[in-house]
This record gives sequence, C-alpha cells and structure tokens, in this order.
Amino acid sequence: MAYDDVAFGRTAGSDDDGGRDRLGVHLGWEVVLLLGAAALGFLLYRFDPAALRRPALDTLLITATAIGLLTLGAGLTLRAGVPNLAVGPIALAASLHFAENGDRGLVKAAVPALVIAAGGAVVIGVFILALHVPGWVATLGAGLGVIVYDQLRTAPVPVQGGYDPSNQAFFLFGAFALLAVVGGAVGALESVRRKLGAMRQPTDPARRRRGVALPVLASLILSSVFAVAAGILLAAQSTRPIVPGTGLEWTGIALGTALVAGTSAYGRRGGIFGTLLAVVAMTLFLDYADRRGFNIALFATAACTIGGGLVVTRLVETYGRTLTVADAEPDWQPDPPAETATWRADMPETWSASGVGAQRRGERWDDGPWGSSR
Repeated sequence: MAYDDVAFGRTAGSDDDGGRDRLGVHLGWEVVLLLGAAALGFLLYRFDPAALRRPALDTLLITATAIGLLTLGAGLTLRAGVPNLAVGPIALAASLHFAENGDRGLVKAAVPALVIAAGGAVVIGVFILALHVPGWVATLGAGLGVIVYDQLRTAPVPVQGGYDPSNQAFFLFGAFALLAVVGGAVGALESVRRKLGAMRQPTDPARRRRGVALPVLASLILSSVFAVAAGILLAAQSTRPIVPGTGLEWTGIALGTALVAGTSAYGRRGGIFGTLLAVVAMTLFLDYADRRGFNIALFATAACTIGGGLVVTRLVETYGRTLTVADAEPDWQPDPPAETATWRADMPETWSASGVGAQRRGERWDDGPWGSSR
C-alpha cells in the first residue's frame, strides 16, 4: 500500500473516495459541445432562416425547455447514483392528463399531476433506501407502472384549454438555462458533489453507505416534477392530439443528452455548461431533421445519443479521475528512517564464544526475562 494511501486513510482500490475531481476534461468537452451546437444552428439557419425567427423560434425554445427539464432530471438522478428511467413515461402521462383537463386551467390541471409524481418518487426512493437496491431497476419498474396509465387510452387525446406557453418562451428557456448553469456550478463544489453522489459505490455494492437518503429522495422528487412540467409544456404547444404510447423514447433522449453533456453514467461527476449546450444541440438537431424530412425515429436518436454518451462517460472517468496528493506532488517520496533500515530483533552477537555468552547466543530480546514467555 502506498504511503499516501495510509496517510489519508484510503485503501487500495478506493482512491475514488478522496481528493477532488479534475474539471479540465469537462470544460474541454463543453467547448466541443459549443462548436457542435453552433454548427447545427448554422445548418438550420442556412436551410430555413425563418426557423430561428418568431414565431417558430418560440416553439423551438419551448421544445428546448421541455427537453432541458427532462435532461436536468435525468442528469440529477445520474449524479445521485439513482438514474430515473421513469421520466419519459411520467412526461407522457402529464401530457395526457393536461390534454384531458386543460380546460380547467393550468393550475388545477398541473397540481394533481405534480403531487402524484412527487408522492410516487418518495415511495420509490424509500423502497431504494430500505432495500439498498440499484435505482435504475426500481425506477424502471415504476416507469412500467406509469406506462399502464398511459396506455389506458385507445385513441389520441385532443388538447383542451387555451394555455399557450409561447408568450413566455424566452422566460421559460431562460429559467431552464439558469437552473442548468447554476446547478452545474454548485455540483462542481467538492462537498456538494460528494454528498450528492454518495450512492456511488467504489467497493462492495451490498455495503450500505451513509448520508444517501436526502440526495436520493431529493433527486427523484425533482426529476419527477421536472418531467411533469416538461410533459405539460409539450402538450400545451402541440397542435395535434397527444398519442398514447410508452414515453420510453423520451427517457432515452433525456438520459442520452445528460450523458453527452458530460454527466458520468457511474454517478457524481458532471460539468457546468454541458447540460445547457447538449440540450441546445439536441433541440436544433431534432428541428433540423424534421424540416429536412429525415424521418428519424426518436428511439433511433435516443439509442445513438446514449451510445455517444457512454463514450463521453469513459472520457470523463479516465481524464476526470480524482486528483490525489501523489498526482499533485509526483516527485516526493518519503525516505525510510535510517534506524529501521537495517534493524533486527536479534541480540548483538559480540560476546565471547565461551561461558554464558555462548549459551545465550542468538536469543531475541523478546525471549529475555521481560519477554512474552514470562
């Protein structure tokens, strides 16, 4: 075991528990995301300049806000080590609920959905904490239950009510952008990052870790609430009836975008501006593909995005690994004490070969009159 491991109370294989993560890989990748988003924006503007002008811009911003809320929820639960695979089905359920009850007003239609989603998140969180099981399995089961609700409809549901979020498009997108950047900055703090990602297991997954209750519950509740808000926005701006389905394609889009943003699939690690830039890039790509008539299924887009996100996760884990004392001061090595370099427990054999000295030759200090045998 290395000297620095002993000094800082770490054991072999558990260096992930100490030090601080490197953020350079996140900042470098966010520059790539910025260039990618700019390139997609240029392609969209070149193909159809009206796409980046109002009123089309309002629709684009609302879509970006909805995708952003889903991505925020997915990224938050990823960093907490309990990825919420139910965000897509929850968003679709919220869309169907709002389509059926939108004529009652935004507040009366949204509050029941928010309460049910938050309550369900608490139940799933307690289940995860009580049994100490992987969050993705529990949330997948919850998502399947929500899909049952989604598929109780046998036909598309027309959207009722007159709520139009396009008038608040810039405000809503600005609120999402602020949440994404502030959340990323706060998550970069060592204390917050380690508290939030306490569920990440560097050793035995059966060992219960302390201090995970609040991050698990908070991340699941917020991700479910964000999913409800995203579903309502998607339904409110839709000009077509809401089609029943599974909603899992939106789970794939959310998780894939969060991974591409630089959030590690293992939990805890993530960037600052990555979520905002990845959401902008994803929104521009979906709009550009739709205007060009590529007819790419959301499931296909989600699958490719998750695949690319896993590559980003490997980059983040490889080059964003914990910065330890050995990394910071690679040239320093402790010298062993001079007294202990050649010290032995045998008594000095300088006595004569006759008499008592010959009889006691080779005895150890422990075997004397004060030794353990007495």
